[in-house]
Parts: sequence; C-alpha cells; structure tokens
Amino acid sequence: MTRSRSDDLDDLEFPDFFRKLASGVPGIIFTYWSCADGRAHRYPYISSRVRDLFGIDPDELRQDASKVFERIHPEDTGGLTESVLDSAQNLTPWKFQARMRLASGKYHWFEANSMPERQVDGSTLWYGQFTDIQAHKDLEQSLRASESEFAYQARFQHLLADLSADFMTGRFGDTDRRIQKLLADVGAFFEVDRAYLYAFSDNNSLMTNTHEWCREGVKSLIDTQQRIPICHFAWWHRQMDSMIHDQRILFIEDVSELPEDAALERGLLEEQGVVSLFNVPVRSKGLVSGFFGMDMETVRRWREDQTDLLIVVAALISGALDRDRLEQELVNQSIRDPLTGLHNRRYLFPRIDEMIGAWARERVGFALAMFDIDHFKHLNDTWGHLAGDYVLREFTALMVEMSRSSDVIVRYGGEEFVVLFAAASRGSALGAVERLLSR
Repeated sequence: MTRSRSDDLDDLEFPDFFRKLASGVPGIIFTYWSCADGRAHRYPYISSRVRDLFGIDPDELRQDASKVFERIHPEDTGGLTESVLDSAQNLTPWKFQARMRLASGKYHWFEANSMPERQVDGSTLWYGQFTDIQAHKDLEQSLRASESEFAYQARFQHLLADLSADFMTGRFGDTDRRIQKLLADVGAFFEVDRAYLYAFSDNNSLMTNTHEWCREGVKSLIDTQQRIPICHFAWWHRQMDSMIHDQRILFIEDVSELPEDAALERGLLEEQGVVSLFNVPVRSKGLVSGFFGMDMETVRRWREDQTDLLIVVAALISGALDRDRLEQELVNQSIRDPLTGLHNRRYLFPRIDEMIGAWARERVGFALAMFDIDHFKHLNDTWGHLAGDYVLREFTALMVEMSRSSDVIVRYGGEEFVVLFAAASRGSALGAVERLLSR
C-alpha cells in the first residue's frame, strides 16, 4: 500500500523549538489534507493556537477538519468549496477571506494562505497559515467611511456653490424659480420625499406653504396648506413658538411616537403620509418669517450633522428672501410715490398698454379717470406744505377705500391723480367716479 505525505507528517516528531516557533506565530500554521475525491479532509498538523482562538482541540482536527469550516460565517461560505477545488486541480495557491466565530462568540475576519502539493495517491496537501485580519478590515472600513464622508461633504459644498451662484446671478423677479430649484436640488441630495417652504403671517398666527418639491410618485400637499391657523394645533403651536423665539430646529424622527398632547398633529401627519420630518427656521430682516422643511413617508436614520447642513440651506434661503425683499423695495421706490405710497406715472403707462392690448385681443373694457384737487396751490401757500401733504394723503386714502383691488391708482404729479378702472364699462366707471366725488 502506498503511503501518502500526510501519513508521513502524522508520524513526524516535531522538535520542541518548532512547536515553540509555531506557537509564537500570530496566525495558525497548518497542513490541510483532502482526499482525491474530496469526501474526507483533515489537518495532519495545526498549531495549538487553534485551541486558544476557537476552542477546538487540535487532535480532533487531525481526524476531521469540519469543525474549522463550521466556524465560518454563513454569509462568507459562498465560493469556499470552489476555491479549494480549483487550487487542488490546478495546484495554485489557495487564498480565502472569511469571518470566523471565535471561542468568545465574536466574529473576526481571517485570511488563509497556503500552497498545495499533489500526493502520490492523488490527494492534495496544503502548507500554510490563516491569520486574524480584523484590524486591517477595521482600518479599511474606516478609510472607506472617511472617503465616503469626504465625498459627501464635497458634493454638499458643490451643491451650495451652485445654488449660491444661481441666487447671485439670477434676474430680478426670478426668486420663486430659484427657490423651487433649491428645493428640488436639496431634496434630491438628501434623498427625501418632499421639500418645502412655509411663510408665517405678520402676527405669526397663520402659516402658508409657498413652495414645494415632491419626489416622483409622492403626493403634493401645497394646495391643502394655505393660511393654516397655527393655534388650532396646540402642540404644533408651541413648536412654532419655540422655532420663532428660540430659533430651534423641529425634528420628528417617527410621527407615531409623538406625545399624547400631539394627537391631532399625529393624526394629520399620518393622514398626509408623513412619517419623519425636519423643519428649520428661515429669517427675513433678522426675524423668523417661516421655515424650510423636508419630510419622508418612511422612517429613516438621519445623519448626526443633518441639523447643521440644513441650517446652511435655510441660511441660503434667508439670504435669497432678503435679497428679493430689497429688490422689491428698490423697485417700489422707482414706481411708487414716497408721500402717498401710490404708483407713479412710470408704472402707469405700461399698465395702460396692457389694458389696451386686452381690449384689442378680447374686447376687455377699461376706463381712465383723472382727478385734480382745486385751489391746491392756495392751500399750500396759506397753510404750508405739511397741510398740503396731509390733504394729499387723506385724498389718497379715500381713493383707495372707494376703488377695487384690481384698479390702478396713480399720483400723476402734484395734486393730479389717475385711476385706471380695469374690466369696466363706461357706465360702471362713471358711477365709481361720482361716488368718489360725492365722498
């Protein structure tokens, strides 16, 4: 009968220095044998560290190698058998990485490296070691996380740069489009279902959804969120007060876990399909004028620095709103009379052109009436310009009171005023003029 190299290795007496040398190696030194048909396998030699690491007696492994393979994590067994067979068939080095369960029950990553040698009976014997590489895996994961975080922050900074450039270079009157683009870009970046902007009324009693972006397939809520009384929802009212006065972020990770005193709010949000949300105050002229928010229809884990990132976005929106307000003020200064607040003749002529165009296209009637205050120069000369200014403001108030919101009232110059009656007939315009004169 032919003896195999594995039988010879079983009979070999290892000197003490070799055993000591093997026990001092961080990994496990082994010879692994597999018969020609692969039905039997064992470790003719395996260093005693297998007992320390896995709690397996080396003598058991000399009869059957199965207990080592049973320690491999189930998710890492894929390709194991194929790699052993390929190494045996082609006599190529066998290398494999897998998580293995330690004697403590924890899993550590190990890497096996060995060289095969064909035996005279057709079996294969590998000489090698497997080593604990958990520290390398931890470092690798840490580096990947660092690279991922760096890439995330770089993408966020790039997003902010693009949005800032858009706000800085946008045309006047284009603020709505720019805010809508911001919501779309930020919503896609943070992978949320909905991003939106709310504005508070002057007394902070109402809130209105002014802009909204929804991921494809997500229901829009903007039409149902117009002039919502905050006081109807006591818990939400307190959150809004805190957001306004303390400039605090509102974060709800799971709507279903809201407190009992937020039952109304929980019911409304669940009806809307909202499960998780973030709200960040938005300021205008230094005061909280509304909030920017994002929500999800599923529970999700938010980044720890999510608040800081959204504060930056809210600041960008605040800057855009302040710029828009300033532009509106500058425009108003150019087309409005500073004394009465009425539009001036610069504003009048484009409106006349629009009404003439509507008449030409659709026969929409309009009328123009001109008013002049009698003896106004005598009034100024007798009582002074302050008295004249008072009369102009009072006359303005009467005109505004007696006109429709669709009419255009203009201070044409000095004590002369023009009213454009939109969508009016000759008769209705004459009636409005007579009522004003009578008043």
